[in-house]
Amino acid sequence: MIFIGLTSTIKSTLQQNTLPLEEEWILRVAKGDQQAFASLYQATASAVYGFALSILKDHTLAEDVMQDAYLKIHAGAEKYRPQGKPMAWVLRIVRNLSLMKLRQLKENSAVSIEESWDIHEARDFVSESNNKLLLQAAMQILTDEERQIVTLYAVSGMKHREIASLVGLPLPTVLSKYRRALMKLKKRMEEQG
Repeated sequence: MIFIGLTSTIKSTLQQNTLPLEEEWILRVAKGDQQAFASLYQATASAVYGFALSILKDHTLAEDVMQDAYLKIHAGAEKYRPQGKPMAWVLRIVRNLSLMKLRQLKENSAVSIEESWDIHEARDFVSESNNKLLLQAAMQILTDEERQIVTLYAVSGMKHREIASLVGLPLPTVLSKYRRALMKLKKRMEEQG
């Protein structure tokens, strides 16, 4: 029961400004409809930024990837094939760009990725201080994979099977990491009162 409450708290916190994504928007973007592109952006911006941030751990890099992702979505919309999973397509683009950015950073070792998360520097997805503390705890205590799984589940509402496909892990591993992440969050909440 506490897991359901914790999950719904995370979801409501991260989905504040998220609208449902419709495949039709992507198809209309392919035809040059700028209003559809604006609707697509409004519906996915929080999830795109949050997912990029969960991988890159740097708000500036996440914003860069977010911008690149929308350029790529706009340019590649005509290649999209409706399969009932438009958010998975969008997040796969974000994931690929984020991983490419990490590889570039490793090659250019002059730039380092900070390991500390500052929720106040990140976009203001959250309005209540309790939810900010919960998100801050999530960013600090979860492993990279746990953070990505929780973010994908909470921000985009993806099913665990879809997450497994997106991150390239077996479904039981995703379920295990998700449960472990919730346990860590629950423990942190209990420690903080």
